[in-house]
Amino acid sequence: MLQSALKEWAVAVDALVQGQTILLLRKGGIREVGHHFQVPHHQVWLYPTYEHQKAHLLKPQWAQQVTAVESGWHPESIALQAWADITQVWTIRNEQSVQSLLPFHIWNERFVTERFRWKPSQPLHLLLLRVHRLVTPITIDWQSDYSGCRSWLTFENPLAPMPSTPALDQQAWADISQTIHHQISSIEPIVPWQDPKIL
Repeated sequence: MLQSALKEWAVAVDALVQGQTILLLRKGGIREVGHHFQVPHHQVWLYPTYEHQKAHLLKPQWAQQVTAVESGWHPESIALQAWADITQVWTIRNEQSVQSLLPFHIWNERFVTERFRWKPSQPLHLLLLRVHRLVTPITIDWQSDYSGCRSWLTFENPLAPMPSTPALDQQAWADISQTIHHQISSIEPIVPWQDPKIL
């Protein structure tokens, strides 16, 4: 049973679900606990958001999938397509280091630059995910508690992950994961993540 969800642009959730990426770049929202981005959960639902998606910060393949919506807009219901294991988190403070990771995520160079300029004293967080796609998506009603610029949600009631399949098979995921690990370890000293299961 999973009760926590990670909010992310809908286009990014779709890319994760389709196995087109396994990497997220996060600086956190305005309404973060302690005003800093943290990763308090290792298994989460992927909750798609629409209001803050910006096509000009995405590579062309994904930019064309974004439709602008008015501030405050939200669907009446949300389809949860997948849950994920967050297998690794890195914190990086060097913009050029992150630019070298462009082949592995859906955002463009401008996104990386803007993320570093926002709250410049705080590092960028890189999340590696093992995504599990639901055979049948779960539809939940939108609630006002789910709004706002925050990274994490807690559902009123835990939801059981129904039958699901990995977005990528084990070998494909391991190959990409190892490549990302190697790239990151070669570019700068990094701060390793402590799995919340053992905190």
